[in-house]
Amino acid sequence: MICPLDDAPRHLAWFFFVLFGMSWTGFPVGAEEARWPQFRGPSGQGYAFEATPPMEWSEEKNVRWRTEIPGLGHSSPVLWDDQVWLTTSSVDGKTLSLIGLDRGTGKILHDVAAFTVESVVEIHAKNSHASPTPVIEAGRVYAHFGTNGAVAVDTATGAILWKNQKLKIEHGGGPGSSPILFKDLLIVTSDGADRQFVAAVDTSTGEFRWERPRSAPYRPDPITHRAFATPLIITHEGKPQLISPSADQLHAYDPATGRELWHVRYTGFSTVPCPAYADGVIYMCTGYFGPEMAAIKVDGLGNVTDSHVLWHIKKGVPENPSPLIHEGRIFFVSDKGIATAVEAGTGKQIWSRRLGGNFSASPILAGGHIYFCNEQGETYLIKPGPTAGPVRKQTLDGHILASPAAVGKSLYIRTDKALYCLEEASISE
Repeated sequence: MICPLDDAPRHLAWFFFVLFGMSWTGFPVGAEEARWPQFRGPSGQGYAFEATPPMEWSEEKNVRWRTEIPGLGHSSPVLWDDQVWLTTSSVDGKTLSLIGLDRGTGKILHDVAAFTVESVVEIHAKNSHASPTPVIEAGRVYAHFGTNGAVAVDTATGAILWKNQKLKIEHGGGPGSSPILFKDLLIVTSDGADRQFVAAVDTSTGEFRWERPRSAPYRPDPITHRAFATPLIITHEGKPQLISPSADQLHAYDPATGRELWHVRYTGFSTVPCPAYADGVIYMCTGYFGPEMAAIKVDGLGNVTDSHVLWHIKKGVPENPSPLIHEGRIFFVSDKGIATAVEAGTGKQIWSRRLGGNFSASPILAGGHIYFCNEQGETYLIKPGPTAGPVRKQTLDGHILASPAAVGKSLYIRTDKALYCLEEASISE
């Protein structure tokens, strides 16, 4: 429960971000671009407003290409122009790699073995050694394999540019937090059972620029200190904030320096979902074993637990999938398959509907529908309206734990065996 307790293009992109409210990648959020650069897309919130992905598919229908991915990984695909990248691990966890594919054909262009692991950490049965989604920009892709390290790879040649293996923690279940970019910083989240911190690494050198330990007190049991959430960069009143959930606390930092701006305390650990943001309010989920969703104003300073939490709810709140906000409504699906819509202003439930299966992937909004992917390989399409409306169900072979990506007319879905590029077949085909 909530309780008291080196290059011009990047700088130009940041200038336009501040001036026009664009995404950190330098193009308008929601514009149809050949890019899905990070976990949950350009905005970090699962929006692909101008995309028109297919609404029907199967193993035989509307599959532009299907490429088997060696090993096992739950990271989502990221796209930059004509390339798609994701991470994977050998089944025994000893080889951690990045895979680069041709966007048009699905052909594997690069298979980069980033780390060879001597002592493999134990992971949760549902996790993989390659669960954090990489982040990509012009010419470079960055991956974070948790305690095994972060790496930068040249997307043209597949050459490793640098490694940072100083991000050591005891995960207590394996890696989960995906890295994000801010100007020339790669921001990584490391919430382990032994220590908990957020750090920024120079994208040119791989060296630390800042490191910030979590500030709020924890409960005595170290297992309750761990978390696996991906942070979100927002802009409020022209200034950026790094919104970073952890166990028992959510922090807002200045992403340039790591200076803490404000935080909220709660009870919750093994926190996974990425927060959602709109109109000066963050919507976040607290973690496992009794998850709650809270609405928090972002204009505070210091400990704002008693002053800036607008509401919190328990019913149907997910432990793994991230929430999605659209036109004053928050949409989410529980791990057990209950899709729910609530009012953003009050948390009041609008509708709730049972879908089939278990869910880990985060939903995306594309082509006027929300795409919910379950672990059984099924995707449910629902219009984000005041009623649940009709539900479409499409199925692929295999299991889906990675969140999908949508760019242009294509939908990219990763199963435990393959990466699919799904497109509606033209009449000539």
